[in-house]
Amino acid sequence: MSEPPAPATYLLITGASSGIGREMAVSLSGQYRLILSGRDPGRLQQTRQACQAPDRHLCWARDLADVTTLAQALPAFLRENDARVTGFVHGAALLKVLPLRSIAIGHALDVMNTNVMAALEITRLLLRKDVNSKMLRSVVFVSSIASRFGAKGFSAYCASKAALDGLMKALAVELAPEVRVNSVLPGSVRTPMTEAMFDDPANAERLMRDYPLGVGLPSDIADAVAFLMSDQARWITGHQMVVDGGRSVNISA
Repeated sequence: MSEPPAPATYLLITGASSGIGREMAVSLSGQYRLILSGRDPGRLQQTRQACQAPDRHLCWARDLADVTTLAQALPAFLRENDARVTGFVHGAALLKVLPLRSIAIGHALDVMNTNVMAALEITRLLLRKDVNSKMLRSVVFVSSIASRFGAKGFSAYCASKAALDGLMKALAVELAPEVRVNSVLPGSVRTPMTEAMFDDPANAERLMRDYPLGVGLPSDIADAVAFLMSDQARWITGHQMVVDGGRSVNISA
């Protein structure tokens, strides 16, 4: 009697419905089967159709701010599709620029849940033998240089990204040598989420002045993630890879 076929293996990308997440999905779709996660099912399907060999990839529509539902939803999805995850890229992020006095606690919790707690919970679930057969090998969190620098109106976002990098460092130690865990820290990248920042001509001019190599593109971040996920980065873990066009070292800005 022949043995049943082994489950198919996938790379899970959250935040895949637009911006950097969509760029990562398209870029990596020729190398991996993908599980594309995002809040909007229609936009996820658009991402899927933009990928190479769309039929190889799966869509998992979830609002990651509702982090308490993941413990049931993710294992059920993997069972339903007979899928296992070898790589996880947390690209989902919630950003709304608000002064501290205008932030409601509910909004701050949504930011922390989407940007940090979902990353923790998904990684935790993927480590479980009964969920993912201990097949996870590499994790990349898409953080931000906002984890290192302050900015007006970014209190919840900065806090969430600093927490995400702290989580990455702890997991890199805890999960080695079986799983590598790294983060990518983008500077300002033109995406639908950040487009409003460029609508103000004065702000756009300042951003261009602050970045020696100019403002980034989603493909710049996708290329960094692809490297960290690959075997070329086999001896890299616990690393914060800054991809910011020189912003961090431009002390004159």
